[in-house]
Formats: sequence, structure tokens, C-alpha cells
Amino acid sequence: MRILFCMTLLLGMTGIASAQQSMPPAPYAYQQLDDPAQEAEAKALMETLRCLKCQSQSIADSDAPMAGDMRHQVRTRIAAGDDPEAVRAWLVERYGDWVSYAPSVSAMTWPLWAAPLALLVLAVFLMRGRFRRSNAQGSANAQDGEQG
Repeated sequence: MRILFCMTLLLGMTGIASAQQSMPPAPYAYQQLDDPAQEAEAKALMETLRCLKCQSQSIADSDAPMAGDMRHQVRTRIAAGDDPEAVRAWLVERYGDWVSYAPSVSAMTWPLWAAPLALLVLAVFLMRGRFRRSNAQGSANAQDGEQG
């Protein structure tokens, strides 16, 4: 009985997976806008948005179905007259800050922006102290050599 249940479950899952892949791409996933200025705005925006599936490519470069859907959303909103920054804000609200290659500074992210600066200041402070001790020991050794 368990084997029959597992086989039924497995067959049901493969049907769902194949149905998702058989859907046609969104109309503007691979089709450019008619207005060259709007297409240029959309393309510039798409190059600054990360593909959620590939994670290492922009949605302009990715062939993932999710990236195609996002390109369609960007082009549709730009064609409707939305500002590219408004489209970016909508996508960030929908998918999170990670979707943007240019994340904003907020109450949650300011430590990430401040940490490199703090580490640099700490490194300069530590190196300064080390060089002072090194120079002081070098001067003392030079004076001992002159006296001996």
C-alpha cells in the first residue's frame, strides 16, 4: 500500500513540474519595446536587477523563466509610463533588497556599509602603534650601538 501511495505521489509531482515548464514565456520577455527610448530605459534598469534564480546574472543576461517574467514586468511598466526608479522600488518591495545590484542604505543595512570603514580605521590605528614601537626600539638599539 505504501509503495502504491509513493508512486502516485511521485507521478503527481512530475505532472506539476512539467506543467510549470510548459507555460509560454511572457510576451515582453524576449520582445523589445517599440519606442527606442523606453527600451533603452528598460534595458538599463534590467542590467541593474539580479536574476533570482541564477543569482550571478542580471535579468538582462539570464535565460531563466523567472528572469523572463521580470523583464516582461519591467518593460510593461516602462511602456505604461512608470519611472525606472519606481519600477525598481516596486521590484525591491516585491522580491526584497537582494534583487537590486545597488542596494540602498537603511536602518537594517547601515552596519554593512559602515563595517569596512570601521575596519580600515582600526587597521590604521593598530599599524600606527606597531610602527611607533618599532621606531622606538630601532632608536634605542642605535643609541646602544653608539655607546658601546
